[in-house]
Amino acid sequence: MTAGSGVLLVLLWLSGALRAHDEDLTARETCKAGFSEEDYTALISPNILEGEKLLKVKFSSCLGTKGTQYETSSLDFKVGADGTVFATRELQIPSRQVAFTVTARDHQTTERWDVMVRLLVAQTSSPHSGHKKGKTSVALDPSQPSRDTVLPWSQHQSSSGLRRQKRDWVIPPINVPENSRGPFPQQLVRIRSDKDNDIPIRYSITGVGADQPPMEVFSIDSMSGRMYVTRPMDREERASYHLRAHAVDMNGNKVENPIDLYIYVIDMNDNRPEFINQVYNGSVDEGSKPGTYVMTVTANDADDSTTANGMVRYRIVTQTPQSPSQNMFTINSETGDIVTVAAGLDREKVQQYTVIVQATDMEGNLNYGLSNTATAIITVTDVNDNPPEFTTSTFTGEVPENRVEMVVANITVMDRDQPHSPNWNAIYRIISGDPSGHFSVRTDPITNEGMVTVVKAVDYELNRAFMLTVMVSNQAPLASGIQMSFQSTAGVTISVTDINEAPYFPSNHKLIRLEEGVPAGTALTTFSAVDPDRFMQQAVRYSKLADPASWLHINATNGQITTAAILDRESLYIKNNVYETTFLAADNGIPPASGTGTLQIYLIDINDNAPELLPKEAQICEKPGLNAINITAADADIDPNIGPYVFELPFVPAAVRKNWTITRLNGDYAQLSLRLLYLEAGMYEVPIIITDSGNPPLSNTSIIKVKVCPCDENGDCTTVGAVAAAGLGTGAMVAILVCIVILLTMVLLFVVWMRKREKERHTKQLLIDPEDDVRDNILKYDEEGGGEEDQDYDLSQLQQPEAMEHVLSKAPGVRRVDERPVGAEPQYPVRPVLPHPGDIGDFINEGLRAADNDPTAPPYDSLLVFDYEGSGSTAGSVSSLNSSSSGDQDYDYLNDWGPRFKKLADMYGGGEED
Repeated sequence: MTAGSGVLLVLLWLSGALRAHDEDLTARETCKAGFSEEDYTALISPNILEGEKLLKVKFSSCLGTKGTQYETSSLDFKVGADGTVFATRELQIPSRQVAFTVTARDHQTTERWDVMVRLLVAQTSSPHSGHKKGKTSVALDPSQPSRDTVLPWSQHQSSSGLRRQKRDWVIPPINVPENSRGPFPQQLVRIRSDKDNDIPIRYSITGVGADQPPMEVFSIDSMSGRMYVTRPMDREERASYHLRAHAVDMNGNKVENPIDLYIYVIDMNDNRPEFINQVYNGSVDEGSKPGTYVMTVTANDADDSTTANGMVRYRIVTQTPQSPSQNMFTINSETGDIVTVAAGLDREKVQQYTVIVQATDMEGNLNYGLSNTATAIITVTDVNDNPPEFTTSTFTGEVPENRVEMVVANITVMDRDQPHSPNWNAIYRIISGDPSGHFSVRTDPITNEGMVTVVKAVDYELNRAFMLTVMVSNQAPLASGIQMSFQSTAGVTISVTDINEAPYFPSNHKLIRLEEGVPAGTALTTFSAVDPDRFMQQAVRYSKLADPASWLHINATNGQITTAAILDRESLYIKNNVYETTFLAADNGIPPASGTGTLQIYLIDINDNAPELLPKEAQICEKPGLNAINITAADADIDPNIGPYVFELPFVPAAVRKNWTITRLNGDYAQLSLRLLYLEAGMYEVPIIITDSGNPPLSNTSIIKVKVCPCDENGDCTTVGAVAAAGLGTGAMVAILVCIVILLTMVLLFVVWMRKREKERHTKQLLIDPEDDVRDNILKYDEEGGGEEDQDYDLSQLQQPEAMEHVLSKAPGVRRVDERPVGAEPQYPVRPVLPHPGDIGDFINEGLRAADNDPTAPPYDSLLVFDYEGSGSTAGSVSSLNSSSSGDQDYDYLNDWGPRFKKLADMYGGGEED
């Protein structure tokens, strides 16, 4: 290509670009936004699925369609971003058309445009739709020859620049019957564009059933545009399909706008009604009136419920048993409610009915409809329409006297109602013949019998028989209109049998009063028993059952009580002045019976106990006036045979009244004190006569032991006085004092000796503190090596790292610190037994020199090796350093080493103490 040709092509390209830009500017200046149509109309099916696309509105915006937002005035429909109108939920359109407004908004300019959308409901009964303007046609009936459907041409832009396009054609729904027998593929419709005369066109379909699951239900001949169904349809699986037909040229360019195709599956009656349950259970009370609701049965049909195929009707086929009528129940044909239709339901005759119910579709047409059956079991529930009745009018029983909680008779009833229900459970009640409440009638929960039970003991001597009247009823009240039966009342005769009863003491416990001290053989009272068996000739004999002190005797035949010993009120067997005994009365019946009685004897006190002096011992000061002894008396008797008491000193011996005197304080207390000015310390026995206030009074001479002792200013006996009062002589007291002095002297001498020894020990100690002196201390470190971490070392290297010859050949003063040198051990200076403090310096210097010259001194036994590199080392041992004092050494640094080195610092520091 020449350079001139290239320049020409560039100029042509620039010219074309400028022309296109100018045309675009012109189009924008003449652009007017709005919907492509003034209103939109589409033909739809009465049943719309959720998300089903209905039509597409086209909105032209000068700025493009990205900023356009769509809204609708209906909640059932929405518009997508591309203008597609679809259903928001599954709908069933009852009317012939639906109209709503679609609004387009521009989010930048906030302008809005409205357009009306009308959806016309297609009539499914019409085999096909008519033509519009002769442009398109659709063959809807598969049995009819298919006609061509011509897709409309796309409109060109007008000279004014505004593109106006006619609305798209909406193809009427295509109806396909389900369960078709074929042959397949079966043609449904042919779609054809009028442009196929000019250019070759290829047709295709998309949507559920074509290129979306279920796949390949429908197919289309890409060249001829004939659409086929490839297999039988099942409405119960899917009722409708929404497809889109496309027309493109051989290069894949769109030549027509897509057309929506709606395919509806026509329902066929291919499903029987199915009951929810195969067996239904219901109940109805016996005696119910006609029209009483019993239960509901329900059957569902998978076919279209809006057609006769899915409309189910019910009827009763059979009833078992057919008593009392063959038509006791009826069923609502539409709702399935079963109700009673006749009276006479009686559970006692028929407890359960079995009803066969049939459900038929096609609105119950038995000739064309499909049917199914279910079983309804109707239980007749019990009501209390039968009063309980006694099996006989009279019952008898027998009861021993004095027995309780005993079943004496069983009374039986009959009730035809449901056993073990409130309508059957019996309740018994005694309505006469037992005014004292001796009996009750309890119900046996298993047999429903009445058990006449004794709850209060009966006495044969009072009642030999009882005539009871018993009435029976149910827990539940009788049903309305039911009266009690005459047989609901019966008589029960109870005979009482006599048994041998034990004698009893009428007065139990019996209490008598008498004075204590009555002699043995005295008759006290007659304690007799009564035998309740008046109709038996029996003898009663008496015996003692409990007599703790054995004071009483009872006559075995008449029960007379006499004393067998003297009764003492002060005895341990007396509780609150009462002595209690128990006697036994037994008859000679078969078997014999016995009863017990308790006799309580209240003993009246007499003055038979003399008073006793209290206290028995006391102490008093040897000088009068300091203190006195308070005395009183104790008497085993009770008032009035006790105080006030009279306290007196006897006249014999005369020394008693000479040394002592008694002062009366009140009726029960007196004071004993010294009459003399001084009485020698010691123990004295003072007799005192005590007289009570009984009638006649009793006296007693009691001895009180008085300890006379010297006292201090507070009136308390001193220690010496107490000893003297205990009866010790002067010699004994002196001996005790000497022993005390000797003991104190020994303690004093021991203390002096200890202090002297302590002083001597201090004069012998060194100049350093005892805790710092380690000369005689044994220090145990519990270490036999360098620690647990060093157990892996070769100890032979530490003790003898090489042959002994090199040790002996070493120069003096040069040796290892981790081996024991071989050679004679130097002699350390002998430590004097009692060193003088002044010689301590010489002793330390001698010990230091000996240590420096000792080849066996530590640290030869150290387990640690410090930088040992084998034999031949030129390093000398640290222990060989000369550490002796030269005299010019400065020891002032010892002052900084703490209190333990203070003594050494004082000794070698500066000599200021000299």
